Amino acid sequence: MHTRNPRNLRKAALLGAACLVALTAAGQADGAAQATTAQVWITTADGEQRLARGDDAAFDGSAQPIDIGVDTGTKEQEFTGAGASVTEASARLIGGLPQGERDALLADLFGDGGGGDGIGLDYLRQPLGGSDFVAELPYFTYEDQQGAFSLARHEKEVLPLVREARRINPGIRVMGTPWSPPAWMKDGGKLEGGSLAREHYEEYADYLVRTVRAYADAGVPLDELTVQNEPLFETTYPSTHMSAAEQAGFLRVLDGKLAAAGLDTGLFAYDHNWDKPEYPLEVLEKTKDLDRVRGAAFHCYGGQPEAQQRVRDAGARVFFTECSGTDSEDPARTFPDTLKWQTENLVIRSLRSGSETVVLWNLALDAKGGPHFGNCGTRCNGVVEVEGGKAAKNAEFYALGHVSRFVDRGARRVGSTTEGPGGVQNVVFENPDGSRAAVVLNATDSTKRFSLTEGGRSAEYELPAGAVATFNWPGVPEA
Repeated sequence: MHTRNPRNLRKAALLGAACLVALTAAGQADGAAQATTAQVWITTADGEQRLARGDDAAFDGSAQPIDIGVDTGTKEQEFTGAGASVTEASARLIGGLPQGERDALLADLFGDGGGGDGIGLDYLRQPLGGSDFVAELPYFTYEDQQGAFSLARHEKEVLPLVREARRINPGIRVMGTPWSPPAWMKDGGKLEGGSLAREHYEEYADYLVRTVRAYADAGVPLDELTVQNEPLFETTYPSTHMSAAEQAGFLRVLDGKLAAAGLDTGLFAYDHNWDKPEYPLEVLEKTKDLDRVRGAAFHCYGGQPEAQQRVRDAGARVFFTECSGTDSEDPARTFPDTLKWQTENLVIRSLRSGSETVVLWNLALDAKGGPHFGNCGTRCNGVVEVEGGKAAKNAEFYALGHVSRFVDRGARRVGSTTEGPGGVQNVVFENPDGSRAAVVLNATDSTKRFSLTEGGRSAEYELPAGAVATFNWPGVPEA
């Protein structure tokens, strides 16, 4: 299958715009040079515009009372990717679509946007075994019977879909996360709750090494691992309690096993909510001599995204790896509420607090928020909804797309002034090619006029209440 970089067309447009500016300036011997312009894509709260091309913004205005001052001299973390999880529930739904609908959906999720709506998602966090979003019971691991390791259940639907996504976008990275060790390794003898028994640390490490090797053999290399989803939460689906001290001890065993196997898979601590940053900090302190333990992963279901900064300040990397959208009390408000909340918290505040990724939970769910066997009291939502042989893009698709379509892997977050929660907020990146991408949210209840200022030049723009816009310009603005 022919593949293209999802950003190439956007870059070509920027290059063309930059050349046009230069040619126009050269031809205007008697007039003022044309200012650099930013291309603008907008999603409005009413959904009337969804990643739609807006009017360009020229850097020929004046700084407004609300001004986003861009400082590329201040360089922060690199961007690693954006995406979701191909759960068994998601794979069942997407795999059941008519071929044409399925192909179009995968192109929109992982493709390059050429002639369509592709947003180029490039990071997947994959459950290693069963989770609350299996397509059917029973729950499972890859070795429910000791000595009988197999990826067979995930090879039916999940792994083929991930391989197809990787054919569309070969740049996809994958993190693996188990919801539970095999039941026979746990003190309670079951997948739901309990803890990994200390006498099985070696066997569980061997199990994860086998998993990494098996995934590679299946054409889905695991670039990163966490060793337990939400280690402070025991519940009625596969789950495991693991204290920070226990996790640090197990990571030491696993590091040795991975090294002996010649594997370079990175390890991330925690993989749970923002409200307990002391957990990953303890793990990282106790494993600071292990280069393979590279940072911590966070979820959105408790606390505030700024807690991530403590891990970043400790010199470790931060990945944001799970958040599920839910319906609003008034279903008519689900799209605008989700667009604003996820852009504010998962895109802007999380990235401004050190995260390298924006990864949501289920890639696809049905109209009832399933199939699932977990704790979604209000309906959980995927990036897309699949129902009746059709796929519809939720607000999650656009929240991700405002980042993934315009920010390249390896881009560096740069300094920018911003209003706080509830205001006109932003995060800005400098791509490896020198272009800039600024994601701006108007979280207020009224239209706001603001400016983007870099190098002493300002571009003015007016953004409706609740709207999100991405501004993309080729480099330091020039006239």
